[in-house]
Amino acid sequence: MSSLEKYLEEQRIAYFSMEVGLSDDIHTYSGGLGVLAGDTLRASVDLNIPMVAITLVSRKGYFRQELTQDGRQLEHPQEWNPSELMEALPTEVQVKIQNRNVKIRPWFHKIESITGGELPILFLDTDVEDNTEEDREITSFLYG
Repeated sequence: MSSLEKYLEEQRIAYFSMEVGLSDDIHTYSGGLGVLAGDTLRASVDLNIPMVAITLVSRKGYFRQELTQDGRQLEHPQEWNPSELMEALPTEVQVKIQNRNVKIRPWFHKIESITGGELPILFLDTDVEDNTEEDREITSFLYG
């Protein structure tokens, strides 16, 4: 039984966002939208609103910016490993992208409230063995 199953017993509001700011360890946000999404989810769990959030795993984050002496911007990935902070769920779905079947697997994470509420979050990931190298990179970078 996966950790997600206990959340399937009641209907939930599905909250979709390209980015979600949860913590400094999970590099799935770049700024305002992600912070707003994270705050929305934390408020929802504090109020015990039955929700589930769906976002992308963005294993390489947005990017860390470095400026060279001559003012050029260098971009460095903010890599993180979802397996250190999340549970890989034993399921996959397949979607058509440009006439190709692309497999997507979810990672499970939850946020907890001091009021006792819990909110499940699914992080979608295309870094799946059967996908092409190109398709495995779809969810690597936030807005990449």
